Amino acid sequence: MNRFLLIDEDVVVTQKLGLACLERQVGVIMAPNVCEGVRALLSESVSLIVVEATALKLTAREMATLFERVAPGVPVVVTGCSDTPLDARVALELAGFRVLTKPVAVEDLLDKIGALSEGAARR
Repeated sequence: MNRFLLIDEDVVVTQKLGLACLERQVGVIMAPNVCEGVRALLSESVSLIVVEATALKLTAREMATLFERVAPGVPVVVTGCSDTPLDARVALELAGFRVLTKPVAVEDLLDKIGALSEGAARR
């Protein structure tokens, strides 16, 4: 079973996405900030981390290092508004994150896991 960690300060958005995940048989762990998300990762395993761009308080590279140390090999999707500056999006992509524009559909997240699994199988 897939399980996602959703990190977002906006409770309404997180709950909507969480309910949509549950409807598709995807487990959900919700955290209001990165600190709480890291705590959850220390005790639970997940197949995908979804974090809102404004929740990232460190540089993209530092955040990538943090997530890789706490949850090695788990892909991270960063969600952001459509007006997120291009340089910020590129920095996130270069750090290894997948960037999606809000609102995010569960299918987009499941596609990200599928694409990453296919890429790993080819190696």
